[in-house]
Amino acid sequence: MKLGFVSDSLGAMPFSKMLDHAARIGVSGVEVNTCGWSTAPHCKLDDLLGMRDAQIAFQAEFDKRGLEIISFNANGNPLHPTDPRHGADLRKTIRLAGEMGVETVCTMSGLPAGSEDDKMPNWVVSSWPPETQDILRYQWEQELIPFWKEITALAKENGVEKIALELHGNQCVYNVPSLRRLREAVGPAIGANLDPSHLFWMGADPLVAAEALGEAVYHVHAKDTFLNAPIQATTSLLENGSLMDVPARSWSYVTLGFGHGEEWWRQFCYRLKMGGYDGWLSIEHEDVLLNSLEGLEKSVALLKEVMPDRPADFKPQDI
Repeated sequence: MKLGFVSDSLGAMPFSKMLDHAARIGVSGVEVNTCGWSTAPHCKLDDLLGMRDAQIAFQAEFDKRGLEIISFNANGNPLHPTDPRHGADLRKTIRLAGEMGVETVCTMSGLPAGSEDDKMPNWVVSSWPPETQDILRYQWEQELIPFWKEITALAKENGVEKIALELHGNQCVYNVPSLRRLREAVGPAIGANLDPSHLFWMGADPLVAAEALGEAVYHVHAKDTFLNAPIQATTSLLENGSLMDVPARSWSYVTLGFGHGEEWWRQFCYRLKMGGYDGWLSIEHEDVLLNSLEGLEKSVALLKEVMPDRPADFKPQDI
């Protein structure tokens, strides 16, 4: 496995300083945010797409520090019913990845409205009342599957091998069954960006998910979640309070090790290996209580202790 981080983890820093810190703390690459819910401070799509000289200069900043571009990340809602920008910028990201030889694009599945007349995304998390099933049929059959057939064709046309969908709340694809369903409908260009932090607050087990997804894991975000048991006891894990008010929330995103300890992360890496994954662990820092650089450094230190980074070579002796 190889270790990196998401560029927005140090989003307040200039591009060159962010890369300097990446080299200093000993990661091997950086996942670059391009659009969507990110202001993309380190990568402007329109300044790079179709601009070969600009692309060469951009890549050179990584090369001279011994870093790789892990992937491009277009983390938005490409199926928003009234805002087409996220979908348009996902298409730009895929074309840029093709031009620059980046094989993986990370994004979200998207969440459309609940009907043709609706104007707001609608996330169904219950099978009752019965209109929920009408919503799901509309979203999957009329919006989600046709959209992703188009996008996977675009990826193939541009030489992008993997589209890694983050299993994230408020998206049509948010767990193992929904990822499998879309993958079966549109093909193996679709895989998972497995971020355990989201599975924690949705009540799933990332250890089991890692092994269950197997070859469908195309990317991994390393992010932790603190489960605040006294608050959870009365509010559940269905939390819509401010992300900034950690004491009042039933769960919050935290630095690696502050929600689940080193032993858990050791097991997570091993389960990924058991499922056949030997790719990137990309740290995503979203801890509102810790300094971003400090949190990133602590996360890197933890993963370096537990992450296998050399090929397996054991085999029984011939006796």
